[in-house]
Amino acid sequence: MTDTPDAIDALLGAGPRRAVTLPEPAEREWLRTEYGLTKAETAKALRVSPATFTAWESGQRDPQGEARAAYAKLLEGMAARLLPPAPPGAAPAQPPAPAHSPSAAPSPAAPVPPAGPVEMDRVPSGDLVTGEPQPCIWCGRPSIFRAAGRPVHVGGGFCVQAPAPTGAVPAPAPTAAHGAAPASAAAPTAAPAAPHRPAPPAAPTRSARPARPAAASRPGARPARKAPARAAAPVDDVRAAAAEKFPNGPLAVVDPAPSGRGLVAHLVDGRVFDVPAVMTLPELTEWTLTAGLGESRLHKHGKDGDPLIVLTDDAATLLGLPPMGTEPGQFERRLGRLPETHKTVKALTKAGWQLTQRGFGPWARVYRTPDGAKRSCVQYCIPAWAALTSAGWTIPQGLDAPALAALLGGYAERVMTPRGSTAVTGLSLMEALRPPTRAVRTEKGWTSGPVEGSRSRVFDPAPPEAPGEHPVAQDRDPADVLVTEAWDWIRPIEAIGDGERALPHVVGLDINTAFLAAAGRLTMALSEPVHELNPVFDPKIPGSWKCDFSTAELDPRLPNPFTPDGLPPTGPAWYTTAKVAYARELGLDPRPTEGWLRHESGPWLDPWHKHLRAAYLTTMERLGIPLNLGQQDPEAFLAAMAGLQEHGDPVELAILAAIKATAKGGVGKLRERPRGASYRPGQRWPALERPTWDPLNRALIIDTATVNQHRKIRRFAQATGRFPLAILSDCTVYPSPGPSALDLLRGSDGALTSVWRLGISPGLCKHEGTQTMDWALELIAEDTNPGRHIKGGDAVAEGE
Repeated sequence: MTDTPDAIDALLGAGPRRAVTLPEPAEREWLRTEYGLTKAETAKALRVSPATFTAWESGQRDPQGEARAAYAKLLEGMAARLLPPAPPGAAPAQPPAPAHSPSAAPSPAAPVPPAGPVEMDRVPSGDLVTGEPQPCIWCGRPSIFRAAGRPVHVGGGFCVQAPAPTGAVPAPAPTAAHGAAPASAAAPTAAPAAPHRPAPPAAPTRSARPARPAAASRPGARPARKAPARAAAPVDDVRAAAAEKFPNGPLAVVDPAPSGRGLVAHLVDGRVFDVPAVMTLPELTEWTLTAGLGESRLHKHGKDGDPLIVLTDDAATLLGLPPMGTEPGQFERRLGRLPETHKTVKALTKAGWQLTQRGFGPWARVYRTPDGAKRSCVQYCIPAWAALTSAGWTIPQGLDAPALAALLGGYAERVMTPRGSTAVTGLSLMEALRPPTRAVRTEKGWTSGPVEGSRSRVFDPAPPEAPGEHPVAQDRDPADVLVTEAWDWIRPIEAIGDGERALPHVVGLDINTAFLAAAGRLTMALSEPVHELNPVFDPKIPGSWKCDFSTAELDPRLPNPFTPDGLPPTGPAWYTTAKVAYARELGLDPRPTEGWLRHESGPWLDPWHKHLRAAYLTTMERLGIPLNLGQQDPEAFLAAMAGLQEHGDPVELAILAAIKATAKGGVGKLRERPRGASYRPGQRWPALERPTWDPLNRALIIDTATVNQHRKIRRFAQATGRFPLAILSDCTVYPSPGPSALDLLRGSDGALTSVWRLGISPGLCKHEGTQTMDWALELIAEDTNPGRHIKGGDAVAEGE
C-alpha cells in the first residue's frame, strides 16, 4: 500500500479525464487533404493501420485515450497552419442578460454554439459548400465552411465560445416559414445568428442501440437528407420537393440483429433501424413501403425510384432464401430465378405481390398492381446469388453491412439507385434523364404524349445496321452490313522504322471513358430510318451512308479510320454520319450511293453524359485527384494515378469502377442481342420493344470516339513525327525515349503537347503502362496487340 499515494498523485497529475473534442469528419478530411497528407502516412504517424485511420476520419469509429489526444493535436496543428488567426482586438465576452431583463433584446452577447450539428450548405452532389476562411459566427476562429451562407465550423468541433466583435448586432436567422433566402456573405460588422435547423424527418422505429454518427463525408456515403419546407422549395424543382418523401435515402442493407432475433436496416448515412417483428419476405416488403426509402425523380416527367433492399447472406438465410449451388433446393445460377414452386415465391403471391418476367432472382422486382396513380414496388438485391460479383460490380471482399450501404449509397447518390448490373443501370439512367412520355391534358382528359428530345417510339433499324439475329437482317447480303467496333490495330512490323526500334520503351496512353466523352452533345437518331438513293451528304443528319473509301491514300503508319482493324477498306461499305463527316475533314469527297437517314434527331444522351461525367469527377476528387491536377502539375498527376489502386480508398475505387462500367455497359445496351440457347435467328426478343434500342446510336458513339482518337494521333504525328505502334480500343501504344508519359508528350523545347492532354476529365488521357521496345516487337511479331498487356495484365480479360 506504500505506492498508493504516488499512484494517486500520478492520476491527479494527468488532469481530468475528459474526452478530447474532435471536429466533424468533413473537417478532418479537409484539413488532411489541404495539408497534403495521405491516409497512409498519417496513419503511420499515429501508429495505427490505414483502415483504422480511415474509420476515424470518416466517423465510423472514434479514437480513444492517447490515440484520440494525438489525433486531436495533429488536427489542431494543421488548422493553425492552414487557417489565418482570428481577427485581433475582440472585446471580452459579456454574459447574456436574463430573458426578463429590459436590456435583453439589444445585448451584444456572444452567440452560444449549438448543442447539435447544424445544417450545412451543400452543392447538388452532396459536397459541403466552402469559401475563403472567415471568422466563425460561433467562436470567431476562421472556417471555410458555410451554413445558410455564413461561416461556421462543421458541428462546432473546433468552436470555443469567443467574444462577439465590438458593436456587433445579431441578424435574425432566416426560417423556412418566412421563405428567407440565405445571405451571400456575412457583414463585416455583424455576427449573424445561427442558421435555421429544420425538424428531423420521420423515421421507422429506431433501434435501442446508439445510432451511428452521420458520415456525410465518409468515402462513398450519402449525405444525410433533410426535408425542406414546402414554402421554401422552388415550384419547378420537382426533385427537391420529392425528396420529402424519402428522408431515409434510396436503399437499405438488411442484416440480422446482433441479438440474433429479428433484422436491422443499415442506411446509407450510417443510421441503423430495427425492422420491427419482420420474419418473412412479404412482411419485409410491406415494411419497406413505409420506411421512407426511395429515390427522387431525375426529370420532371419521370418517376420516383423504387426502394432497394440489399439482403446480406445471413439475412437471406433468416428469410428462408436458399444458398446458391447445384444441389436440390438450392438457387441455380443457370436458371437465374427461384422456381415458382418455391415457398418464398408462393408466400409473395399469396400476399398479393407479383414478380416481373425475370422472376425472383439476384435482382428482383416485387410489385402490386397499381391502384390508380399509386405504384407499390420494392427492389431486392441478393449478393448470396452473385448479384454483386459480376456484371460491372467489383465489391471489395469482407465489407460489412454498414460499409456496403455506404458503397451502394455513394453510387446511388452520384448515379442512381442500382437496378441490376451496371449496364442495366446505365440504360435505366438514360430513360430516367430522358423519359419517353409525359401526361398531356386534352379536351377529353389526360393522355400520354412524347417528351421533346426523347426516344418515345419503338421502330426497327435499317437492314445494314441490325445485328444478324434481327428479323430485318435475315435476307440481306452478308457484305451489306454496317460494321462498327472499337479499334484492334497493330502496325505491320515492316512499317516500323529503325529509329523507332532504337527507342528503349513503349508507352501506352489511355483515353478516359472515351465512349462517355463521345456521347456529349452528339446528334443522335430519334425517329425511324428512311431509305434514300444517291442522297447529298449532310453531317447534321444521323444515319448510315454507303460510300467507297477504298481508294483513299492515307498514311500507312496510321490506322485506317474506316475499319475496326485499321486496314484499308476493300470496296463500298456502310458508314455512320460520324465517319463520313471525318472523311470530308481528311479531304475526301464522299458521294453516298444509298442512305438510311433519320430526319428527327437531337443530343439525346447529353444529360446522361453530363450526369455520369459529374459522378466520375466527384469520385476521382474524393480519391484525391482533382479536375485540374493534370494541367497544373503533370508529374503529381501521374504519380497520383500510379498509386491510385494501391493507396486509394477501396470503397471509392469500387464506385469508380462501377461508374465506368455503367457508361460502357449503357452504350452496349443500345444494341442488346438475344440470349438463351432456345433463341432462333429471326425471332424478336424483349430488348427490341424498348424505345431506346437502336444499333445506329451505339455505332454513332463508337465511331465518334474512334474519330476523336484518330484526330489526336494524326495531329500528334504532324506535330512531333511520332506514330503509334498499336491501338486497342481507347489505348494507344507509342515508341518512347523514356518510361514516363512525359518523355513521350514533351517536345524538343520541353513543352507538353496540347494534342494529348493529361487529366481525369472524360476525353483526356492518362498513362496506361510502360514496357520495353523488345517486349513490344516480340508481341507484334506474334500478331498480338501490345495494348492488351502493356498494363501488366490482360486488358480484354479484365474488361478494359
